[in-house]
Amino acid sequence: MSRLVMKFGGTSVADLERIRRVARLVAAEVATGKQVAVVVSAMSGKTNELVAWTDGAGRAAAGLPESDDEYDAVVASGEQVTAGLLAMTLRNMGHKARSFLGWQVPILTDEAHGRARIEEIPPENLEECFANGEIAVIAGFQGVTPKRRITTLGRGGSDTSAVAIAAAVKGACDIYTDVDGVYTTDPRIESKAKRLAKISYEEMLEMASLGAKVLQTRSVEMAMAHRVPVRVLSSFVEPGEAPGQGTIVCDEEEIMEKRIVSGVAYSRDEAKITLLGLPDHPGVSSQIFGRLADANVNVDMIVQSRARSAATANMEFTVGKRDAARAVEIVQAAKTEIGFEDVAVNEDVAKVSVIGVGMRSHAGVAQSMFAALAEKNINIQVISTSEIKISVLIDAAYTELAVRALHAVYGLDQL
Repeated sequence: MSRLVMKFGGTSVADLERIRRVARLVAAEVATGKQVAVVVSAMSGKTNELVAWTDGAGRAAAGLPESDDEYDAVVASGEQVTAGLLAMTLRNMGHKARSFLGWQVPILTDEAHGRARIEEIPPENLEECFANGEIAVIAGFQGVTPKRRITTLGRGGSDTSAVAIAAAVKGACDIYTDVDGVYTTDPRIESKAKRLAKISYEEMLEMASLGAKVLQTRSVEMAMAHRVPVRVLSSFVEPGEAPGQGTIVCDEEEIMEKRIVSGVAYSRDEAKITLLGLPDHPGVSSQIFGRLADANVNVDMIVQSRARSAATANMEFTVGKRDAARAVEIVQAAKTEIGFEDVAVNEDVAKVSVIGVGMRSHAGVAQSMFAALAEKNINIQVISTSEIKISVLIDAAYTELAVRALHAVYGLDQL
């Protein structure tokens, strides 16, 4: 008997009527003979409310440990409510169902409260649930430490929970959201964006990390590592209403026709930091990025060029906007030791990327990108590449124009 893990996000379970629709979707899968587990997020807006309550409670007094563990105990409660309500709704419809909290599954994690990573999910309790003919309704986003303390997995953690559970029970994973699949780009910017029937794990991982918000990056990493088949589809349809909908995330080998470029992604959550007059000798980059790494500041794009003065260089790199001020403080504090002349920050930038496994075997992808941007008079500030993506940093004012131009030049509106 096949197994399926179904995951529903906050907008999908925002109220009792939507929870009833979710229950109907679950019941339809059970009717096909599958053993089903369901992973749910908190109702839309509930996690933000709970976080605000923890902020109101305040930090621990001097001499006491930080309250990160109690923060998790509070914030994880939103998923508990949703799991119980969905289990009750399924029982009301005549189905055997029971709810599980993270510690009851158990979803075993490390002790990094607020950003825990899953270490193991013993499947025995879920196996017993399936054997009893029950639907397992699991609170996402949470786990438990070896010391039996509740942890949360960070924003988007319910996607990761669902994929990890699918790996543990050797099933597929359907992730229901407020869109009906993965598109070639954001349909709010380009009305000609097309839904992809299939996309490779590698492409989806790049798109998620580059700004596409359909799937959370860690969930795609886990799906790729454990080869869990994932399907993205809409929860705002009734069972049988949209046959063939959704996008399947799978191995590259399962995609018969490989596109050169599969999608265009963008992110406005970027800040560019420029260091001027750096000493041009070995070890300087290590000093800069070592300090940033120690402060958990994630650096993305990096470019270095020679300055006009002899034996000096200029360096530009990008960080997330919320890390920009902290990154500037860190490098300013080491200005004397590192020996640069000045630092500047620009938050009016955006990163636009093209992604596709076909780049591995086709030349000219970068040239087409740069020519399309030049035709629209869009200046490129920084470039970074990987085997299957090219990213450029541009003025934020040109984001939408760049996305539409690139979508057209690679023929994505013709798919």
